[in-house]
This record gives sequence, C-alpha cells and structure tokens, in this order.
Amino acid sequence: MGMNDKTGQHKVLLNYKVWLSSITGNGIVGETEYRLLKHIANDKSLKAASDDLGISYRKAWGDLKKAEEFLGYQLLDRQRGGKNGGNSIVTDKALKLIEAYEALQQTFDDQVEAAFIEFKNKLK
Repeated sequence: MGMNDKTGQHKVLLNYKVWLSSITGNGIVGETEYRLLKHIANDKSLKAASDDLGISYRKAWGDLKKAEEFLGYQLLDRQRGGKNGGNSIVTDKALKLIEAYEALQQTFDDQVEAAFIEFKNKLK
C-alpha cells in the first residue's frame, strides 16, 4: 500500500494547485470555478454542474458571482425558469478564460514535472 516494490520506500508525489487571487490573497478562480464553467459549457446548467461536482448550487452560484466581480466581466448568461426551465450559458469571455486556464495549467504541469524530476535526481 503506497510502497515502492524495489526499495521498500513510500513513493513520493508532488502536488500543487494553481488559482487566481485578489491582492488580499483570497482565491477567486481555481479548479472549482474552472470545472464549473466546463460543465456549464457542456450542460448549459449551473444546477447540473454543481450536482456533478458535488457542491451546493448556492456555493457554485456564489463562487462564480465572486469571480465575475473580481474579473470585471460576466461569465454566465443566465435565464431564469419559465415553461422549459432556466439555463446558464458561458459567455465568450468565459470560454477564453477556460482556454487560458487550461493552457496555464498545462504550462505549470510541464514545468513542475521537470522541476520535480530535477529534485528527485538531486536526492540520488
């Protein structure tokens, strides 16, 4: 369980998180907001996205509203209930944010992996 068969030592992994924050350090856009936006882009529903991610609708709505205020632009076009129910559609700026976040995350993944390999090599 968690042991490396050759050395008998535990396998060490590196974990990190990337998020955008305000000057006060409060997280504004991170993995949760990114995943919400991705789900909404596919399902056109904030409720479905929050259910899929296992977070309350109220928290999901609040997190995205906070992100909109921080970023200074709308992430969702929301249509309230009605005969066929409401829906949420990600804006063009939100789509650009998703794309930019994915590119940033990939850059970090590549650089962190290289740095971690260098770190492990120094331990040998």
